[in-house]
Amino acid sequence: MIACAPGCQNFALGWLKRKVVFEDVEAACHGPSIHAEFDRHASHEDTMKIQNAIALVTGANRGLGRELVQQLLAAGAPKVYASAREVGALADLAKAHPGRVETLTLDITRADQIAAAKARCTDVNLLVNNAGINRSKGLLAADSLEHAQAEVATNYLGTLAMCRAFAPQLTGKGAIVNVLSILAKVTLPAMGSLCASKAAGLRLTEGVRAELAARGTLVVAVMTGPVDTDMSRDFAGPKSSPAEVAKAVLAGLERGDEEIYLGDMAAWINAAMAQDPKGIEREMAKYLPG
Repeated sequence: MIACAPGCQNFALGWLKRKVVFEDVEAACHGPSIHAEFDRHASHEDTMKIQNAIALVTGANRGLGRELVQQLLAAGAPKVYASAREVGALADLAKAHPGRVETLTLDITRADQIAAAKARCTDVNLLVNNAGINRSKGLLAADSLEHAQAEVATNYLGTLAMCRAFAPQLTGKGAIVNVLSILAKVTLPAMGSLCASKAAGLRLTEGVRAELAARGTLVVAVMTGPVDTDMSRDFAGPKSSPAEVAKAVLAGLERGDEEIYLGDMAAWINAAMAQDPKGIEREMAKYLPG
């Protein structure tokens, strides 16, 4: 795990001060409260029912991925394929839920492992692309392209490869959930390469949604602020719990939401982007790498 850059820490401290006036920004937008979640509803007549979901969750070994598996099971999903690069980390889930959790090794940057997952998981009707990485690097300040290439390989190309592999079997009442970040909408320079990869992930989500619309497949973008997982453990600001995010994702799926925002920071950025996109760009530009 790579520690949060100083610019990211400065942003967290700035956010703590800024949060006290968030309600005024939100009220100016004349929208519903989005401290918990804000949704854009799809026009699907028959939305995903968790009790009918056979799910494949990537990055299920810890944090949000593990919580999604557990909440899917608690909500009545008959089977969940829990995947991770190190399958041993999933053994306890399979033991606790015999017959309902199947584990598999899956690195979404490897075409051979994606092909093996597709061949095995032929009954999946819900794909949850949760796997992602954050190298906490700037775009020009990084020593090389290595970190940016790794983020793009996982957060964009890996997610796209999973969508391409499983889209054919999701026709009808199937769904794809892509776990992104509110930083898909705005750049925090201290984590510039992450933001670029997440922005690409949002564009791919919108494109896949358009291509699958005629097939009746729901495609969901989940855009959170910081979540209390290893990926943001050094972030000093307020964080949503994995349980809160997972609960919002499942509720949004059953409503047919295409976008789910969670957490005060996501709400603030989303509202600010609607009101003054250049203003929020200038605000974020204060938090540089190093």
